[in-house]
Amino acid sequence: MKNEIEVKNGGQPGQTYKGPSTIKEKLSNVGPGLAVAATGVGTADMITAIVLGTSFGMTFVWAIIVGSVLKYFLNEGVGRWYLATGKTILEGWRSLGRWATGYFSTYSIIWGFVYGAAAASTCGMAMEAMFPIMPIWGWAIVHSVIGFLLVFTGRYLLFEKIMTALIAIMFITIIGTALLFLPSLGEFAGGFVPKVPEGSFMMALGLIGGVGGTITMASYGYWLKEKNWQGSRWISTMRTDSKVAYTVTAIFTMASLIIGAKFLFGTGITISGDQGLVTLAQMLGDEFGAPLRWLFLIAFWSAAFSSLLGVWNGVPYLFADFIRILKARKNKAYEAKAVEETDPAYRFYLAWLSFPPLLLLFFGKPVQLIIIYGALGALFMPFLAISLVVLLNSKKVAAEYRNKWVANSVLIGCVIMFVFLAITHLMETF
Repeated sequence: MKNEIEVKNGGQPGQTYKGPSTIKEKLSNVGPGLAVAATGVGTADMITAIVLGTSFGMTFVWAIIVGSVLKYFLNEGVGRWYLATGKTILEGWRSLGRWATGYFSTYSIIWGFVYGAAAASTCGMAMEAMFPIMPIWGWAIVHSVIGFLLVFTGRYLLFEKIMTALIAIMFITIIGTALLFLPSLGEFAGGFVPKVPEGSFMMALGLIGGVGGTITMASYGYWLKEKNWQGSRWISTMRTDSKVAYTVTAIFTMASLIIGAKFLFGTGITISGDQGLVTLAQMLGDEFGAPLRWLFLIAFWSAAFSSLLGVWNGVPYLFADFIRILKARKNKAYEAKAVEETDPAYRFYLAWLSFPPLLLLFFGKPVQLIIIYGALGALFMPFLAISLVVLLNSKKVAAEYRNKWVANSVLIGCVIMFVFLAITHLMETF
């Protein structure tokens, strides 16, 4: 088995493979981080950046950079935990106590049910704006089923190729749109100086906290495993993978800010919700012609569908791992069992994301369920940040791979920011 892994990773039988060493080799292996970033950068980030650009111009360039740096350290922490210990993030949470996996199990069931409907309907909204041959709910069902079928095949490399293609589409279309509105060098440079105009503090924190961050960050270790990245020799490559991912994230979000700042700033027009992106696409079409309307709608759709597909593939790993850990209490054989896309628990949760939530498209979203979903969701990112601070400073990780002062400082900063956002969200909810 050892030799088999060495050969897959580029080594020869009987030799210890040290992992990619040159920047070219590392870049050629980039993939899992892009899947995380594409999943995390959804329409919500587009809307937040466009709204901030519309209201405050190029003021919040600095917030996008800060948000991308923070998410890099979170993502890198998840990857480093897996590669340095060989344990999944669920096993790490389990070591913190049963409360941690108990929280996750409750969160994942409720979150999956509500998110499944939201993600599918967002895809449907984008597609209906381009091809109004079916209502939004019809397109939502189509996207949910396609996502299910693509992931059900259990072929990670196919998933990664599709996600890479969606990222390319997102990048080309949103950058192509933003190129029409490039700010001057002075305007852009001014945005690097941290400023928080009156009335913008919570929006700025929302942008920092939202740039490329979702529950799928916790799926990163499973995607590394699917790529056969195993052991500390892959940590350097994993860091390159994460840096590329969050550089792309920053550029994409920056392009959205530019569109808001240069096209809508000072007009008094407000954009909100996914429907606001459809409205903005129409405005771009009226001003610059139908091709630009299509370009922006394609960017909207690719952001929505990449988020759906990433969640459909990534979060079932977490649920299946949770079931594996429960079984391991009674049968030690499950402790060494790897989670795979063909596991019954994986496919159960994939189906849970894909089909039951579609009922919400017809019957509306129950108020109490939405309140619980919002409360649990607000707590997930601080939960992830706190757990990484604890785990990556513990003796479970070899001394050379534990957090250094920079990582600790950034992660503690993440904890403070996410706890503040969570408290604010919970106060507004209740």
